[in-house]
Amino acid sequence: MSRFRSFVAGAAVAVLAALAPAVPQPAAASARPAAPPAAAVWESSLQGVHGVAPDITVRQIARVSTGGWGIRVRLGNPFGTAPVTVRNAWLGRTLAPGVAALVPGSNHRLRFHGAATVSIPPGREVVSDAVPIGVEAGQDVAVSLYAPAAPINDHTFPPFAYDPPASYVNTGGDTAADESNASFPSSPVVPGGTPGTGTGYHPGQIWWLDLVTADRPAARGAVVALGDSITDGYQAVGPPGQRWTDVLADRMAAVPPAQRLAVANAGISGNTVSVQPNPYDPTGQCCGPPAPQRLERDVLSVPGVRTVLLLEGTNDLGGGQNAPPAPAQQVIDAMRGIADRVHTRGLRIVGATVLPMCLTAGSAGEQNRQAVNTWIRTGGVFDAVVDFDAVLRNPANPTEMMPDLRADCYHPNAAGDALLGTSIPLSVLGPVS
Repeated sequence: MSRFRSFVAGAAVAVLAALAPAVPQPAAASARPAAPPAAAVWESSLQGVHGVAPDITVRQIARVSTGGWGIRVRLGNPFGTAPVTVRNAWLGRTLAPGVAALVPGSNHRLRFHGAATVSIPPGREVVSDAVPIGVEAGQDVAVSLYAPAAPINDHTFPPFAYDPPASYVNTGGDTAADESNASFPSSPVVPGGTPGTGTGYHPGQIWWLDLVTADRPAARGAVVALGDSITDGYQAVGPPGQRWTDVLADRMAAVPPAQRLAVANAGISGNTVSVQPNPYDPTGQCCGPPAPQRLERDVLSVPGVRTVLLLEGTNDLGGGQNAPPAPAQQVIDAMRGIADRVHTRGLRIVGATVLPMCLTAGSAGEQNRQAVNTWIRTGGVFDAVVDFDAVLRNPANPTEMMPDLRADCYHPNAAGDALLGTSIPLSVLGPVS
């Protein structure tokens, strides 16, 4: 194990030495700087609709990437065919990381334009009024919602067992205001990859909640990571048990707020970067709409977004039972279209190369992956490039990730995610203004 840690540390140092200039310091100014605009401090993109909520309360745990004051949440019903009527909603801070019990006095009723209840029509979202509390970087926020008979728009993926996002489904009825965990048992543990409504702890499962924002963030804005399962955190299990976006958030927390960006994770497992049938799911409910179709909701509408980091293409190029592998040009055209829309909004976009996928050397699939990566590196479409392929590929066989850093052919393990998160030069995420 010590030799493995030394290898990972050495690889990270080598990558950073080659790629990472220092984060630029803000210019001195005689006038007091303006307060930063509101920004997302957490995100978990909704992916589909699975069933209808019974007469229960769900307490959802969101670990914010940076601190802030004046907390709001966004609730969505993008996939439902009937309204989501939220009868009671509360927000508080957890007593300890990953638990359902709340700090006494921290639980506040959420209101929507002053009302304690809200109905979300199909295809729409609502944003709450601000709650007058502050949160610190890495702190868990608990959002408790009571919406019986509502279509469940969710985000579900198999995560590290006790690392949020997660939710607790209560024993029944409306207990959203309860600061204790008496009605929110931590067992049984319901597998995160399986949508379900049973009482207990649901790692990786979120209902209706897709954004937590701060009116006064301890950051100058946000970077949104648009991606698939690699960004979602699938298979990032074992120590340290973090997604690469969480590692990036920890690094951001160490720089001054005037230079810092909150990190919003818009990854959805199984997502595609091009508009096509989903390779894994003919129902279209497992993996979210293709990236171009969800770009407005999950990226461009996110408060405070300054930079987009795009890591997609694996599912398009790999294909599945429901769709054949996509040609390189299809992926390139989709990425170019996303970059154009991001630039039209005056935002920065960083492209990440597609990781090795165990495709046979010289095969059509591997040639397509190489063509896409060459275009990402040299096409001039992105404001900057992070070469994740170069960070994780096996020098002895460049068609696969290094054995100690991969969970399977498509996904890094936790150590691989840690290396990705440390390899990103903070300066590529945008100049301080």
